[in-house]
Amino acid sequence: MTKSILATVAISLSLGGAALAHDYKAGALKIDHPWSRATPGGAKVGGGYLVIENTGSAADKLVAVSAPAIAGRTEMHEMATTNGVMTMRPLDGGVEIAPGAKVEFKPGGYHIMFMELKQPLKQDERVKGTLTFEKAGTVEVEFKVEAVGARGADHGAHKGH
Repeated sequence: MTKSILATVAISLSLGGAALAHDYKAGALKIDHPWSRATPGGAKVGGGYLVIENTGSAADKLVAVSAPAIAGRTEMHEMATTNGVMTMRPLDGGVEIAPGAKVEFKPGGYHIMFMELKQPLKQDERVKGTLTFEKAGTVEVEFKVEAVGARGADHGAHKGH
């Protein structure tokens, strides 16, 4: 191979890792593996999940999430079980991330609701979204669409993707 071809291959391989990265930073915040579940045709809602870690010395707050390419509206919600009754409520005030803490958005807890879906979410695609933090500002992310029944337990294996 010529030097130029080898250089092109080397650059492609080095960029390939960056193109597959699925962790993000916004100031002192680390955002790990945003993901969603595939939805059946005709579904009007989908869920979004991720982990936010605050490595800084001051609290920050996730105040808004948007995904206009796929959803008419996007909200943060919390599910909880009280006296055997499961409830879900919107988190209009956002979600605080204390210094040194991790907040996990996962099935059955905090989660993002993609509402008024414009098309079904299909396994293995990536959908763009924007997270807006009170102090760290905005960060563009991609939610990797997993299988319909994904629970998120194995997402630590995706580190470095």
